[in-house]
Amino acid sequence: MTTNRAYAAIWAAIAKIPRGKVATYGQIAALAGYPKQPRLAGYALAHCPRDTELCWQRVINVQGKISFPSGSAGYRRQAALLRKEGVALVGGRVDLARYRWQPLNESPLLD
Repeated sequence: MTTNRAYAAIWAAIAKIPRGKVATYGQIAALAGYPKQPRLAGYALAHCPRDTELCWQRVINVQGKISFPSGSAGYRRQAALLRKEGVALVGGRVDLARYRWQPLNESPLLD
């Protein structure tokens, strides 16, 4: 696995998440061909080019939470972007049953 190839595959998977939906790090990694490697999805997001138009805010953790520390600038920005897309956060969580993206070729139990 080359890192550039893995990151490109992960970015491509993230680009498919529709507005108003979210996906977990593990779900994105699996869709990109790297099952059971959710941290790889996180690393790819951390290394995303600054000028990207990738909707990174749509990726959250398996608990339905934003992974930035609560109250941090990153947390507030991601929460605001999700709310702008119509994704509700209740008690700091996104209801994955309601907002989780389920592409046709994906198992609903993927994580």
